[in-house]
Amino acid sequence: MTAKVLILMGSDSDWEVMSEARKSLQEMGVESDVHVSSAHRTPERTAALAREAAGRGIRVIICGAGAAAHLSGVVAAESPLPVLGVPLASSDLSGLDALLATAQMPSGVPVGTLAIGKAGARNAGLLAARILALSDPEVAAKVREQRARMSQEVEAKDEALQKRLRGE
Repeated sequence: MTAKVLILMGSDSDWEVMSEARKSLQEMGVESDVHVSSAHRTPERTAALAREAAGRGIRVIICGAGAAAHLSGVVAAESPLPVLGVPLASSDLSGLDALLATAQMPSGVPVGTLAIGKAGARNAGLLAARILALSDPEVAAKVREQRARMSQEVEAKDEALQKRLRGE
């Protein structure tokens, strides 16, 4: 199966967080490629990965970066594909710097910005799956199943709470 999503991160230390994106994609039956590539330390490599992604069958790119967090913007400048940015808490500012850098892209260079950290990485994978679901019925079915499971889990939790409140 060919990868449909490219996950990039600026450092291998980001994998602990960014692995959540890959896990959520796997739950949706979506293959992904994962690479470490820095906007600052390997700019040519990063640009090449972004430029070549569409030709390799990639449909969505997820980038995770902390501090100045330029990775998403550099990739969005080099690729016509949708880019989802996950700000990482890798500095003394706990990810706020990365959030602002990822969200405040100049006009014409869009980056979909997710939450800081693991929740953001997980949601980036789920959002990528929803984008793919627009043209892939199998992924669309997995997305519907995941949403139904979430609903059932919430209803079960409420039922358990109601029983506790009734003293059962």
